Amino acid sequence: MTWLHDWSGLIVGWLLYAMALSGTLSVFRPEIGAWMRPELTARHVDAVEASAAAVRWLSIHAPRSSAWYLEPANERAPYTLALWEQHGAYIQRALSPITGAPDGIRDTLGGDFFYRFHFELQLPYPWGRLIAAIGAMALILILVTGIIAHRRFFVDFFTFRPGKNQRSWLDAHNLFGVVALPFHVMIAVTGAVTLANLMMPWGVQAAYRSDLGAVAHDLSPASVERTANGRPGRPAPVSPMLREAERRFGEAGLARVTVTSPGDSASIVTVVSATDDRIGIDSHTISFDGVTGKILAEHIEKRPAVRVFDVLYGLHVARFAPIVTRWLYFISGLILTAVIATGLHLWTIKRQRRQGGFSTALVERMNAGFIAGTPVAFCAFFLANRLLPLQMTHRADQEVHILFVTWAFVLAAAALRPPQQSWITLLRLSALGCVSVGVIDGWPHDGVEWSVSIVALMLAGGFGFATQRSALRYLGTRRGK
Repeated sequence: MTWLHDWSGLIVGWLLYAMALSGTLSVFRPEIGAWMRPELTARHVDAVEASAAAVRWLSIHAPRSSAWYLEPANERAPYTLALWEQHGAYIQRALSPITGAPDGIRDTLGGDFFYRFHFELQLPYPWGRLIAAIGAMALILILVTGIIAHRRFFVDFFTFRPGKNQRSWLDAHNLFGVVALPFHVMIAVTGAVTLANLMMPWGVQAAYRSDLGAVAHDLSPASVERTANGRPGRPAPVSPMLREAERRFGEAGLARVTVTSPGDSASIVTVVSATDDRIGIDSHTISFDGVTGKILAEHIEKRPAVRVFDVLYGLHVARFAPIVTRWLYFISGLILTAVIATGLHLWTIKRQRRQGGFSTALVERMNAGFIAGTPVAFCAFFLANRLLPLQMTHRADQEVHILFVTWAFVLAAAALRPPQQSWITLLRLSALGCVSVGVIDGWPHDGVEWSVSIVALMLAGGFGFATQRSALRYLGTRRGK
């Protein structure tokens, strides 16, 4: 099993590394969104009033959109995240919880970028999700073969021999692999399940004859579909509808509000509950008539098969998790990233001792570019958020462009330079990038800023230590010559 573990890890290692790091950051997706929108100072908002303000603003500025999709404000994300179609393109903006307008709030994807990148890889549908699904299946294979190959892992867990090069890297790989093994297995299985329909679409095709509308209706029976008839309808006040939904949802609160065919007499307002202390998601849905405000349909999810899927999906995205559990997810995600990084580096060390050659040299250089260069690119995304002009056109897109340009640059630099020098340079850049993110706002003022600063500075310390170790090893190698 060792060869299968090694080669499968190498083939998808760089993909899994990027997915694991972005997925780890997306645990704090709302908090990153709040940090990247420092204009929003309020932390306690009323979800109903904020959503109603967003609907008022959209009714004036996007009245011809086919639908408005809202994620109501909450304590973790004190803004309404709105998505609507305009002139054939979809626009996503954070809206003020008070005015409902995007004015004065910088245009950024915030934590949503890492969330989407984790399973879409910035590729068109369905290719990004399909590749991510293959990556998730490969991670399950790598974990199973790793458990078999390292069957002494409970003994290895208590073994670490520093300064032994390959032995030390293997000990570190085993240690990181064992310490959070249940999390690794859970996140791989639940990730594969959430994208299983892309890997195995034949069941849906056979049962529904590729009728995706029928699939969506069966999965969410309370989502009423009504085609716009072209006759204008005066919309009912949305606040009473949301208050009624909030009352019926109890402590769960509001997760999504969708207004279809706004301004039309066939308009529908659909509200989906958030999660309280339950792991499962989307358990309660209510649809209102957009003109009369009356309830058209209500569904509380109790079907066993759907509930199983909801629980597995809920385990993966951790929306149920209180603050301590979220930090455990974050730390375990970093450990999974470290497992992948040490495994990739270990592969090149083994091959260098046996035969070396062009392929090993190429993998070694790409390892430096991906493992040490990806944090540089992610730091560039955070720094671009603070440095780009606030009124720049397509500002959110420019932040993403800077990330990928930086990523391409560090990969090209790693491909052209000797790997030992690339490791030192890129690890140093990662440390400097994290320090810059941690101090760019000066003294932190709230919990979100404190958390971002502390995590960034701790990561900077880790990258600084790795830089020092790499530099000492490089100097030792040169003196040995």
